[in-house]
Amino acid sequence: MNKILTQKISLPTSKASLYVRREDLIHPFVSGNKFRKLKYNLIQARKEGKTKLLTFGGAFSNHIAAVAAAGKEFGFETVGIIRGEELGSKVESNPTLSFSKGCGMVLNFVSRDTYRDKELPTFIKSLKANYGDFYLLPEGGTNALAIKGCGEILTQKDTSFTHICSAVGTGGTIAGIINATLPNQKIIGFPALKGSFLSDDIRKFVNKESWELIHDYHFGGYGKINEALIRFINGFYQETAIPLDPIYTGKMMYGIFDLIEKGYFPNGSKILAIHTGGLQGVAGMNQKIKNKNGLLIQTQ
Repeated sequence: MNKILTQKISLPTSKASLYVRREDLIHPFVSGNKFRKLKYNLIQARKEGKTKLLTFGGAFSNHIAAVAAAGKEFGFETVGIIRGEELGSKVESNPTLSFSKGCGMVLNFVSRDTYRDKELPTFIKSLKANYGDFYLLPEGGTNALAIKGCGEILTQKDTSFTHICSAVGTGGTIAGIINATLPNQKIIGFPALKGSFLSDDIRKFVNKESWELIHDYHFGGYGKINEALIRFINGFYQETAIPLDPIYTGKMMYGIFDLIEKGYFPNGSKILAIHTGGLQGVAGMNQKIKNKNGLLIQTQ
């Protein structure tokens, strides 16, 4: 694990200050919140004597890629149950799936209807019949051990921050952050998905009320982007040399800048934005954009 870097961002206003926690630099392949979520799960898998990890995800899943890379590095066999039967013939042209396969992950492509049953005991039983004994990791990696790991994103040096911001997928990362914050700190989540169900999911793991989800920056839903978002991501990279992904961190940072401009943060606010990684997904998104002759996302 690399030393964690906190980088200050220059703002056009002096009413607030903004810093980025570079969790994306933790590890070249198991970066950001994926490292945090997997840390204690891998320890637990070892304790249980498991040698195989099985999990679920979509075509460009950060979680699938991270589990595959972690399995290769730490000596676990890995199995990925992938949403979409049609993807079975597209592995080599898909950056996430080809990377995961290259790490040794066994990929099983299932229909979307079958995928919806992924949490049913009967489906898990059928997977054990096919793959033998395994340590089960949920889609996105969120469970109690993952939240414990995400609680370590913040350190004792972070007590001076008044606001902590995070992108939100399944809610595990922000739940860990909420549990680690002080009473005077406010946590703001920027969901990548449409819908209000995330608040209920997060409340299952936290007992604090100093947090809020702002649903204005999902750009139409999970995986949806537009040229304004891409231009912001590219401009931010040119100014800071910090790459962002269009699914999570790009939308979060866009939202933070917009809220600062609108006066959401009180004068003197000291904001910490958590860079949760996810950069492996940029290649796949650029592939889609290139097919439509659109503006590409810059990461280097």
